[in-house]
Amino acid sequence: MEQLFFDFDGTIADSEVGIVNSIKYFVKQMGLRPLTDAEYRTFIGPALTSSLKRYYPEIDEATITQAINTYQDYYLKEGIYQLDLYPGIKQALTDIRNQGYRVNIASAKPEQMINQIVKHFDLGDYFDGEFGATMDERVRSTKTEVLAYALNETKAVPAESLMIGDRDTDMLGGKNNGVKTLGVLYGFGDRGELQAADANYIIDRPNELLTGITKVMAN
Repeated sequence: MEQLFFDFDGTIADSEVGIVNSIKYFVKQMGLRPLTDAEYRTFIGPALTSSLKRYYPEIDEATITQAINTYQDYYLKEGIYQLDLYPGIKQALTDIRNQGYRVNIASAKPEQMINQIVKHFDLGDYFDGEFGATMDERVRSTKTEVLAYALNETKAVPAESLMIGDRDTDMLGGKNNGVKTLGVLYGFGDRGELQAADANYIIDRPNELLTGITKVMAN
């Protein structure tokens, strides 16, 4: 059976407020150099470890761990629910499932957080599986690692699977696992980023998801 793997932040939900508030919290608490709003937005999607190394190359592994823990302290208390599902996404997921696809989440967000969000927003009926990073990001953090884990857990055939997301990390995660990719433009990435990461197809809006999935999976 064909398996679909959806990124969460920027693909299912606009979670900018909660994520950025959590980042600003650990930056302030740890006395790190403040970033611009545009830079904070780039944290949405990739593993937190990757973004920390990108913007704070001078910090060591112990400081990265402290930053992740501080981020999670705020996020689990407040930021986790500071999100909005994209308009039309529930109907799109319903239509997709009605076509017989198995639908999963594959997110660089820790799996525990994904489980908590799905339960809070009553999304359980829309997904067959929920897969994410480990809390400390040491076992799984990148989209490539998360998708490899999700493929193994679902016993999915890579050639019959599809990764759907808004960032280049989603497209690269799919490519690195031999999985087809569908990029979405309503999230936090842009067309140039998705094309540079060799997205197989790109759509503009949630109501185009089923059409995009059908096109990619037919090739």
